[in-house]
Amino acid sequence: MTRSDHGETPTRKTRPGREFGLTSTPRVEADKPKNLAESVYEQVKSDLFDFHLLPGDRFTEADVATKTGASRTPVREALYRLQQEGYLEVHFRNGWQVRPLDFVRLDESYDLRIVLEQVAAKRLESASPESLCELLDRLDGIWLKPPARRSYEAVEVADWDESFHCSLVAAAGNREIARVHAEASEKVRIIRRLDFTQRTRVEATYEEHAAILKALRARRGDEAARLLGAHITVSRIEVRNLTLHKLQSARSS
Repeated sequence: MTRSDHGETPTRKTRPGREFGLTSTPRVEADKPKNLAESVYEQVKSDLFDFHLLPGDRFTEADVATKTGASRTPVREALYRLQQEGYLEVHFRNGWQVRPLDFVRLDESYDLRIVLEQVAAKRLESASPESLCELLDRLDGIWLKPPARRSYEAVEVADWDESFHCSLVAAAGNREIARVHAEASEKVRIIRRLDFTQRTRVEATYEEHAAILKALRARRGDEAARLLGAHITVSRIEVRNLTLHKLQSARSS
């Protein structure tokens, strides 16, 4: 697969004869507009994350309405929400398009995460014993487990992983850093979860998180920062390769 000089995946229209990429979902009740919009939002976002809808795919509101059984108003509300979050683009004459992946911007978001998480790790070195112990005890309960007791469910581990990193940053006590970090984490979420579809990567995440937690408990902020930087860098390389492979496989199927 090729991509542009700007690091974006090429756009494309859905191939002739190819069914619109949303997976089937039960028809939703028509008397609850807020629940309808939320249901459509969750379904489309799930299909984006699972690559049932591919970067560059184009579709209409009518396509989504047909698949979900929802009316155009909640469909439009859900799609505009996904546009605001950066997943979709709207073309007023040609409907909607899944935003092409921009690997340059994704790399920049990973770089930002490294900087912010390393700052947080160093700040945690001087956190109060009570607050630090409470945080680490909670995270230890998830990540300091023997292999036989670990989860290898990709979605679950991806959620735990994002919570791990966001919890560390939030505990450092700077709300602006936490806000910017959360935005950067959201931008890479669509590809980041692929890291946990590979058993070896899940095992590595458990081991690397455990090492970070032990360094923080020992008040070794510089070591924790170094481990976080290495951990995120390896993950970025792995998810980029997995994303390109996933896209190539999906487009050739």
